[in-house]
Amino acid sequence: MCTTCGCEGDGATIEHHHAHDHGHTHADGTHHHGHSHDHSHSHDHDHAHPHTHVAPDVGQLRRVAVEQDILSRNDAEAAANRGYLAHVGAFALNLVSSPGSGKTTLLVKTIEQLGGRVPVAVIEGDQQTSLDAERIRATGAPATQINTGKGCHLDARTVGEALRHLPLGNGGLLLIENVGNLVCPAAFDLGEAHKVVILSVTEGEDKPLKYPDMFRAADLMLLNKCDLLPYLSFDVDAAIAYAKRVNPGLRVLQVSATTGVGMDEWLAWLLAGADAARAHAPGATGAAAQTKLA
Repeated sequence: MCTTCGCEGDGATIEHHHAHDHGHTHADGTHHHGHSHDHSHSHDHDHAHPHTHVAPDVGQLRRVAVEQDILSRNDAEAAANRGYLAHVGAFALNLVSSPGSGKTTLLVKTIEQLGGRVPVAVIEGDQQTSLDAERIRATGAPATQINTGKGCHLDARTVGEALRHLPLGNGGLLLIENVGNLVCPAAFDLGEAHKVVILSVTEGEDKPLKYPDMFRAADLMLLNKCDLLPYLSFDVDAAIAYAKRVNPGLRVLQVSATTGVGMDEWLAWLLAGADAARAHAPGATGAAAQTKLA
């Protein structure tokens, strides 16, 4: 169980679409290990003491220690993922949002409008089903599905395992669609270059204030479904102001996957990131990098 949020993240399964499964060795020489399990238990006892001091809550201290250990191990896995992605020259994004924000539709439109200018691979995170991954594959882009079961976020270990099933060419894009949740994914680095938070205009404009950790962790906010603004009372200026209050450096793009509004700017940002990743790669081609991963 993940003590950071209480979800049972160890139940994640990865849907493979390749005939061969190989060991995963990152470019920096680190290896993925098996599942880790947390068997800690916290016990709260209420004892009467004739003292004026307040004794520390041992159970709470234990929970904090376990949480720190979980995040430390995740950060080590994320660093390995980041090293591998840098080696192959792939630009990785962690797309986060509430359920129903339009992430998958935006992904599909993004892949279609990129039109093969850069190779794209997708990791789909969901608690159940592979429906979103099937929508991605219909565009021709390779996609690996991670079902987290009761887990409410992706972690670096499962993303690292999924990476070995995806062809990542030099200068390509890796788009990770996280589980719909604005809380726990903020704490888990996956090895991405940026977190991109998607806020739909069908949600409340105060979401950045209600879930500040996520908006603080993101580098870009996509204000999605802007084609619906004429039919809603959503205050765009307030939403952007709230987001900037939490994260003054946050870049904001207003987009609509349906009408195409703002998509050119979004695609330009993606292509610039892919170009930068390619320029900083140590010269390995996509094919060579894939061989090393296998």
